[in-house]
Amino acid sequence: MENRDFSPILDELQRLYPDARPALKYSTPYELLVAVILSAQCTDERVNKATEALFREHNTPAAMLELTQEELERYIFSCGFYHHKAAHILSASRDIVDKFGGEVPRDFDALKTLAGVGQKTANVVWAVAFGGDAIAVDTHVFRVSNRLGLAEAITPEKTEEQLKAVIPKAEWSKAHHWLIYHGRRVCHSRKPDCTNCTLAPHCKFFKNLGDI
Repeated sequence: MENRDFSPILDELQRLYPDARPALKYSTPYELLVAVILSAQCTDERVNKATEALFREHNTPAAMLELTQEELERYIFSCGFYHHKAAHILSASRDIVDKFGGEVPRDFDALKTLAGVGQKTANVVWAVAFGGDAIAVDTHVFRVSNRLGLAEAITPEKTEEQLKAVIPKAEWSKAHHWLIYHGRRVCHSRKPDCTNCTLAPHCKFFKNLGDI
């Protein structure tokens, strides 16, 4: 990583997306946990459609366990990988009931013991539901942060580590959403809109385009 001042990038991201927030719809930590598990390789819009029906009657761990895996799969079929996701949701729900008194654990390490909950999912729930300081690295965060030069990594884990080193801790959770918004609106995967990007003067990817 080069030694540079990243404050112009962070300041501009905050200016662009002052109200950035999760697109997933939820009303409790448990609903958020289920929604994030479903969001793997699926759009938030599609997840929200699935959970709208699912959460009408099955929005607690105990209520979720009233469903068989096959019944749950019918609710979440449109989210893809529904066999694995249904199994993870039911297993996590069972652990929450049996080990944590029916409440999603507020401890980060405990969150990671739940089925289907990896580093990214735990970071999202920890930050959004419980106000923890965390950076969840999804595909948007990975792509945008490495293009901008905030990170220079080939894995989400290393990207998270590098982002935490250059972003003030108090801004970790906000920066996560800023990067997601920028990835969705401007810094697209296949065709980033560099011409209309106000971060272009600070962007490593854009600079390299000019060097080609």
